[in-house]
Amino acid sequence: MIDKIILGIESSCDETSASVVRNGREVLSNVISSQVDLHQKYGGVVPEIASRKHVELVVPVINQALEEAGITPDAIDAVGVTYGPGLVGALLVGLSAAKAMAFAWDKPLVGVHHIEGHIAANYIQHKELEPPFVCLVASGGHSHIVYVGDYDRFEILGRTRDDAAGEAFDKVARAVGLGYPGGPLIDKSAREGNPKAIDFPRVHFEKGCFDFSFSGIKTAVLNYLNSTEQKGEKYKVEDVCASFQSAVVDVLVTNLIAAAKKVKSPKVALAGGVAANSLLRNELMERAAKDGLEVFYPSPILCTDNAAMIACAAYYEFERGNVSDLYLNAIPGLKLGERR
Repeated sequence: MIDKIILGIESSCDETSASVVRNGREVLSNVISSQVDLHQKYGGVVPEIASRKHVELVVPVINQALEEAGITPDAIDAVGVTYGPGLVGALLVGLSAAKAMAFAWDKPLVGVHHIEGHIAANYIQHKELEPPFVCLVASGGHSHIVYVGDYDRFEILGRTRDDAAGEAFDKVARAVGLGYPGGPLIDKSAREGNPKAIDFPRVHFEKGCFDFSFSGIKTAVLNYLNSTEQKGEKYKVEDVCASFQSAVVDVLVTNLIAAAKKVKSPKVALAGGVAANSLLRNELMERAAKDGLEVFYPSPILCTDNAAMIACAAYYEFERGNVSDLYLNAIPGLKLGERR
């Protein structure tokens, strides 16, 4: 097999990232410049600030990725880039840079769906993994259960009807005074708490439906905090975090395993920022083992937004001849499975 080297570029939210990946699975470099510190004081990502920071960082990050990989542009076979979904201004920065590189270097441009990139992170972590399998994609903006029929074939089996799981984590973390980003802060705090201290609701729909709803549990947490304060009582943050996290993870794992059983998939995977949650990983491993399911998930660095996963997804698109022209535009609301 002739080696194919892909330069990936990711800028859908608040990470500016560039990566060089060989044959879809061998990461030669993966540079990530996070803006977390910049947005912490606002309690979340400010789109305009994120976009301006991407403009400042995108070219230096690309240059660093090439340098760390030890290659020149001549060795690049294609440029892969996230074109949706995400913050439109942020997406446009990465997309503009990718177009410029592809044009200047006379290389094919490959547009990549951000969620498909998250799923592809599993191929980097687990070289032996191949479709088909069922994947839970859970992040600040997305909560999907996806049947991955092939490298470029995706079917949504379930999705959130309101808040994404990561969004609920952020809102609850803010409510209990932990700050931003909420996911890792709640995970850390929950380790010191009692997951059975408070009975927060778990929303399940009719049998055979694998959709999620996290707005109710978020509201239940807020009501509990307000009620406790009005009574002049104190609550233990660690118990709130542990009980909230336990409820969310219970629903995520239950729906994922049920979906896998329905389509008779022996393999399940995690992807997205929430996939780094320690309870989610442990609970899935324990419960999947009882049903004889094989579990895959990326390392924490590959759960966050990064360009290695984009380069990986771009490789499989490129291999199938799915390339883009230089008129490719950012699509902030791009749906999974849509093609430009």
